[in-house]
Amino acid sequence: MSTLLLRFLIGGFVVSFFATLGDVLRPKSFAGLFGAAPSIALATLGLSIHEHGKPYTAFEARSMLFGAVAFFVYAALTSWVLRRFRPNTLLTTLTLMPFWFAVSIGLWAFIGGSV
Repeated sequence: MSTLLLRFLIGGFVVSFFATLGDVLRPKSFAGLFGAAPSIALATLGLSIHEHGKPYTAFEARSMLFGAVAFFVYAALTSWVLRRFRPNTLLTTLTLMPFWFAVSIGLWAFIGGSV
């Protein structure tokens, strides 16, 4: 079975599990906390441990953390610009996307090689 299919099945199971949990618990937004991206990431890490071992998976996990930090910076900057200047949303999100890439590449360049 291909790893893509396994990721799909594991991610779908985890998303469905948290959607069910979100229906039972309060607040309802709890289900979105572990939405698609984290569940796919967990499936990917599990498959990576199985296929490539722990050092390779640690490398992948570190890259995911850098991407998450960079996305947080991008989301905070986009939110601030949208609230402060009220520009076109699509134009703003597309225009600020290079900041996301710059932060991730910067984190990788300054921290990635030394951790």
